[in-house]
Amino acid sequence: MVLERSGPDWMGKAERAARTLRATTLRAPGAGHSVYVVLLHDARRRGPWGLYVGQTSRDPDWRFDQHKTGYKASSAARRFGVRLLPALVEHLNPMRRWEALDLEAALAEAFRAAGVPWVEGGH
Repeated sequence: MVLERSGPDWMGKAERAARTLRATTLRAPGAGHSVYVVLLHDARRRGPWGLYVGQTSRDPDWRFDQHKTGYKASSAARRFGVRLLPALVEHLNPMRRWEALDLEAALAEAFRAAGVPWVEGGH
């Protein structure tokens, strides 16, 4: 399973949608949470590529590893997670917990509105 250089045809729309969001507590005192996005791939789906949106107080790389090993894992991220897409959210992290929860949901909705056919998480 190799992601083509250009990626899914909707990736540019997803990037633009993510850039519309801002974190008001970016790098504020006590800002220790992050949102993260995982690229999903399921060859059985008609549109095989998707995104999973989550939030964590841990390093997003470490949290992705937890998903893949099944610890407190989203089944979509565990089964279909390919890799993190940090470029989609680097302008948002770190932030305070309440805002990470809000932006997790806002990111998922922004991706859906931008035409990403398969979005998981965001709750």
